[in-house]
Amino acid sequence: MDRRKFSRNMLMAGLTVPAINLASGTEVIKGFREEENNKLPVREFDVIIAGAGTAGVVAAVASARQGAKTAIIETKGYPGGTVVEGGTALHSFFNLWKAFPGVQKRQVVNGIPQEIIDRLLIFGGTSGHAEMLTNYDYDSVCTSIDTELYKLVVFEMLSEAGVSIFVNSLVAGTTRKGSALEGVIVQSRMGRELFKARCFIDSTGYGDLSAYAGADFIELNDHPVCNSMGLGNVDIEKLSEFLKSHNALGQLALGIRDGKEGQIIRMGSEGTGGRDALFPPEFVEGMRKLGSGLITTTVHDNYMMFIKINYKLAISPTNRDEVAKAELVIRQNQYKTLELFRKYLPGCEKAFIARTSPSLNIRRGRTITCDYDITSSDVLEGRHFEDDIMAYGFHDSAPRLKVKNGGTYGIPYKALRVKGIDNLLAAGMLITSNHDAHMSTRNTVSCMGQGQGAGTAAALCALKNCGTRDLPYSELRKKLEKDGVYFES
Repeated sequence: MDRRKFSRNMLMAGLTVPAINLASGTEVIKGFREEENNKLPVREFDVIIAGAGTAGVVAAVASARQGAKTAIIETKGYPGGTVVEGGTALHSFFNLWKAFPGVQKRQVVNGIPQEIIDRLLIFGGTSGHAEMLTNYDYDSVCTSIDTELYKLVVFEMLSEAGVSIFVNSLVAGTTRKGSALEGVIVQSRMGRELFKARCFIDSTGYGDLSAYAGADFIELNDHPVCNSMGLGNVDIEKLSEFLKSHNALGQLALGIRDGKEGQIIRMGSEGTGGRDALFPPEFVEGMRKLGSGLITTTVHDNYMMFIKINYKLAISPTNRDEVAKAELVIRQNQYKTLELFRKYLPGCEKAFIARTSPSLNIRRGRTITCDYDITSSDVLEGRHFEDDIMAYGFHDSAPRLKVKNGGTYGIPYKALRVKGIDNLLAAGMLITSNHDAHMSTRNTVSCMGQGQGAGTAAALCALKNCGTRDLPYSELRKKLEKDGVYFES
């Protein structure tokens, strides 16, 4: 056996357990040592956003455009978050009109999120809002994006808005004054610093800022984690024809791909095709065991942007040691999934892994206790509130669960206010404890809309020097409407 084949067989056999055990967390903590009190350099801002992900970038742009001196802190070297790492499309700018004959089509998320799409169109970095041709009781549109161009576009938008951007920087702690958050301790290769502000937004996904600030939270661990990979050298049309011939083409949308309209930009099969699919049993069982999916989007020829590999952790993804083990297992499963694609799917015979996320992605970390907890009934009944910051109509559990009559529900401002802290907002997947409701509010376009609401509110609070509960809603609503946010009540 040659060296190359031997190494491959070792990987596939899982004979890398010693590497996993290096981060197993079995070493016992042996005592504690008090950290020295160092003098930290201090920087001052009006608004600080922790996390430059799906909600965070929109929040920072919104805040800075209100005239607030705004900083954003991001662990990675680029912005984007789940949009560029975890999903298969942006869900969803529109209501679910196609699933309800006679219901009016309307774009319910606009403002800064739509501005991002407009800029991506100029770069050739999105399919546009392409209507679903099949399975449109899940989503009426598919908005595919180029992950790398998305990073560039939002990075530029942050810079143009005047946001102070601190990438490669970690939120390492907080300081408080009574019931208000005073500052964020930031760790980077420059050392530790203290960033002070009047108002703060937690959009870390994990809820790090809120937890460090002493907010109440729960860790439900009710979603699998994943890592998405991009596969290059794929014949999209050939694969599509194969799926059709095997009764497995569950989703299909046509849009802009490499500058050409009317091209396949979303295709695939949920549950690897369901009962009527004609896949070989070995493929179906292999995909099931690996947590792999066969739904993808693309904006380029010969490239599948997202293939998701799911993995269920035994405990919360805030546990570093369990995540360290999962990181390796998921990457092994990515390679095994590639092998299945090459063996069983025409058009993928010479596919290769062209992109992976730098770390696993989560659907939920900590759920932060806020002044209001959105319920499943709120979502499914299409309820709006006296303090809506946006409207939203997508549910990731469709067609089983859908917003009533293809309508929308509202995200109330009080659902973003972190309970017990006067000047801290939470945005994105941090809110909503109910699993079914969270299956809507955690989605990308919802997080983007929440970001605009939170960023605008934080800026107004900082400029007025008031707490988040003292901000008159009428002022917030007026600003959001002026900046293109859609409302239905």
